Amino acid sequence: MILEKELNVDKEFDVIGFGEVMLRLSPPDKERISQGEVFEKKAGGSELNVVSGISLLGLRTGIVTKLPDNEIGKFVKNKIRFYGVSDDYLVYDTSSYKRLGVYFYESGAHPRKPTVVYDRHASSITNISLEEVDPSIYNSTKVFHVSGISLALNESVRQVVIEMIKKFKENGVLISFDVNYRASLWDEDTARETITSILPYIDILFVSEETSRRMLQQQGTLEEIMKNYSRKYGTKIVATTMRKVLSPTRHTWNSKIYSAPEDKFFEEEPYEEIEVIDRIGSGDAYLAGALFGIIKFNDLQKALEFGNAMAAIKNTVPGDMPACDFNEISGVIKSHKKDGVDSEMNR
Repeated sequence: MILEKELNVDKEFDVIGFGEVMLRLSPPDKERISQGEVFEKKAGGSELNVVSGISLLGLRTGIVTKLPDNEIGKFVKNKIRFYGVSDDYLVYDTSSYKRLGVYFYESGAHPRKPTVVYDRHASSITNISLEEVDPSIYNSTKVFHVSGISLALNESVRQVVIEMIKKFKENGVLISFDVNYRASLWDEDTARETITSILPYIDILFVSEETSRRMLQQQGTLEEIMKNYSRKYGTKIVATTMRKVLSPTRHTWNSKIYSAPEDKFFEEEPYEEIEVIDRIGSGDAYLAGALFGIIKFNDLQKALEFGNAMAAIKNTVPGDMPACDFNEISGVIKSHKKDGVDSEMNR
């Protein structure tokens, strides 16, 4: 039981996340942004995707974000509620400059790659202040989750996030952090300096091998890199996802988790040639499954299995947010482990 003391506490929430929620506009049927005339409207954001997935699996979650006090903000609030995520800590922007960040997503088909175009400058969350966050939050959850995307939005939000991490940590809350580096939001030097400054506060770290090697300038084998985070910064759990892109519509997915207290790695066979409908949010779905496994079972093998299964299924679902529950994911895990012929239909 690697985190028994931290998880065996009575809290209102299992996980609370902080992050921007955006409006996603996508042309249907793999049309191009530059040619299509219709967009499908969806909501999504890295941290919301994570807490939504955990909520669907059966744990209690909440989200801290700032939404414009208008009809678009209501659309997002309704989506948050639909997924069972608490809206207790939502902040509303009533200023004349209120807006929700937007991004456009164009699906790919080999050899055309998927394309993302952002329109998120000066969105409402970029002016959130620490004073707008209800201070009761810091003792209300077992885990606080945030990503590098939030740190990258601007200097003001960065300081809010860092102070929130420190306040949660002071109250014995486990800190989960997804590096989630986006070169379009900030440069490597600023990202590296900021992220390494908060790593000593992080208990559960999610980082890709590519980000470790390029932006964070880590060297050695993947296993050495993962161990190094624990040795240097005291991180208890390090998870690395491994996606092999065969084409825009065929991916192979796997991951590896390292437990510092046990000095042990956890792995399983990959999900081969997933039929990809929409890859956006699949990494967040992995985090949702992994954090669920950690909190619910305090078992890193189960965390790995739930994470991989959640990511695999999310790749087959349109939109940013996951759409699967505990029973479905348990069945997917069982099928993945099964030798021989499996049923080709649920009925």
